[in-house]
Parts: sequence; structure tokens; C-alpha cells
Amino acid sequence: MQITAKMVKELREKTGVGMMDCKKALQETDGNMEKAVDYLREKGMATAAKKADRIAAEGSTYIATDNNTAVLLEVNCETDFVTKNEQFKQLLTELGNHLLSQKPEDVETALQQKLNGEGESVEEHINSFVAKIGEKISLRRFNIFTKTDQDAFGAYLHMGGRIGALALLEGTTEEDAAKDVAMHVAAVNPRYISREDVSEEEVNHERELLKTQALNEGKPEKIVEKMVEGRLGKFFEEICLTEQDFVKNPDQTVKDFVSEKGATVKEFVRYEVGEGMEKREENFADEVMSQMKNN
Repeated sequence: MQITAKMVKELREKTGVGMMDCKKALQETDGNMEKAVDYLREKGMATAAKKADRIAAEGSTYIATDNNTAVLLEVNCETDFVTKNEQFKQLLTELGNHLLSQKPEDVETALQQKLNGEGESVEEHINSFVAKIGEKISLRRFNIFTKTDQDAFGAYLHMGGRIGALALLEGTTEEDAAKDVAMHVAAVNPRYISREDVSEEEVNHERELLKTQALNEGKPEKIVEKMVEGRLGKFFEEICLTEQDFVKNPDQTVKDFVSEKGATVKEFVRYEVGEGMEKREENFADEVMSQMKNN
């Protein structure tokens, strides 16, 4: 398989490893990106298997709450300029209110529903904004949380909605504490609540990677198993919310902070605008040359 410069660049962004090593890893794995990441980690070159999703689309996240219901949503547009538009902000509010009141199962269902149960559909309403603003606008995703009167929502928007995080704590009504957890989620981007939520398949995969890495470092086999378990603990700290050092007080874990409130983390969600969406790559030099030739 031909290894392209784009593939090498993507692997470098994912791992932080040099270009030549990335190219070699792709050659050794026949261009398989995930296997190339594993290859570099086994060689001790890549320190973590973080997915460096390329942030591409513009838009905003938004959070709406109503008593015991809360929603985090993402709406995309073509330019960052539109997100400053008052009409766009109004659309976020209207969509948030609709999702809270109608509680659709997914985006497709939401788009077909009557806005707040009456009049035009959500899709038609969005299209009317497209006609006014002149840009493609789309409701990309949302998460709806429900709680009891004994629980608390934590809502946090960062950089004007570039990142949105919503957390639900059970056993406390302290919204400030829940917001602190949401801020931590926005900053650190955990993938799971606790190590019990990580699949056995993922844990075993990581364990094998760490074992190969330790053996490649020349460590004696008799101490490799103990080393692997120690490093596995570090792996859990990186991806599990309750095991992470709390950003507002690194002397305690998130679990310690929440436990002080007599609470537990029930669920959380974090959106970053455009994550996982391919960015349109434009070569402005070629574009200018093309325009000059056409004139």
C-alpha cells in the first residue's frame, strides 16, 4: 500500500512521533492507522493512544436545563462568524427548549418533530434560518439527562461554546460542585467514569501493549508483569474521570472531591465543536492561480 504524506501527517498528529518513524510504522503495518499507533507505542515512541480527532466544522455547543431535565447539544455552521449572530444564538435556545420538552430519541426523530409540539417541523425551522443567514446549519447531536430532586446537574461551556460539558451527580443538590466536575470534564476529557466502565477487551489490549513495550525496553520477564500492572494504573488515571487528579485541587482525585459531597458521578458528556469531522483542506495558492488563469 502506498504511504501518503497525509497519512504520515495524521499519524504524527495522533502520536507526536517524528515523520520518519511514522512513515516506517505505516510501512510496517501496511497503512493501517490503528496498528501503526500500536506499533509506535510498543516501541516506546508514542506515550498514549489518544485519538487526535481533527477539529474542523464551526458551530457551537449549548446547554439548556428545566428542573430535572438537561440537554447538551451541538449545532454546526460553516463559519465562526455566524456563531456570533444573534439569530444563531436564538436558534440554539429554541432547539434546546424543544429537546427538553419533546425528548426525542435521536437527531432524525427531532428533525421530523413539530417545533415544541406545534407549527413547522424542527428541520423546516432550521432551514428558515439557513435562508436568512446564508450558511448551511445543522443539528449534529445531543444528549438528554434526567435526575431526581436529590441530584444535581453541572453545566459548563468553554470558549463561548467551543467545548460543552454536562455532568450529573447523584446524592447531592450542590450545583456548584457538579459544575466543578463539568469544568474538569471539559478540561481533561475523560472517556469513562471509572475503571469498571472500561471493557475487558480494551484493558487486555492495553495490557498486551504495555507488556510488549516493557520487554522491548529490555526489562526482565520476571518483573514485567508487576510493571505492567503499575502502568495499567496510570492508563486508568488518564481515561477514567473518578481516578484523575481534580483540576481545581490536584491533591485529591475527582472521586475524593465528589465523595466529600456524599455523592457519586452518575454520568457525563463532553462535546467539542467539530470533533471527528474532516476539515475541508484548501490550498489558497492553487485557488488564486486558478482564478488568475480564468481571468
